[in-house]
Amino acid sequence: MFAILAVVLCFVTSVSVLDGDRQKEGKRQLEEVLRRTAVACYASEGFYPPDLEYMQQYYGLRYDEEQYVVYYNIFASNLMPDITVLVR
Repeated sequence: MFAILAVVLCFVTSVSVLDGDRQKEGKRQLEEVLRRTAVACYASEGFYPPDLEYMQQYYGLRYDEEQYVVYYNIFASNLMPDITVLVR
């Protein structure tokens, strides 16, 4: 009985760790995509995107808005925006 509980506990712990790693990697990838999209806009249009909607409309940006919260703060059109991604 103890052995079965130990195996189940190990399995649950492993799944939890893998899920946490998956979320961290997804967050990192989304941050990278946001930065690359902003730089692509600056390179082609001469200004950083004014907001996320602009990147979605003109650059095809898509992400799971239920899983991630994105803070996109732009100070000036010629300065790299501050991009923060949080996992819900």
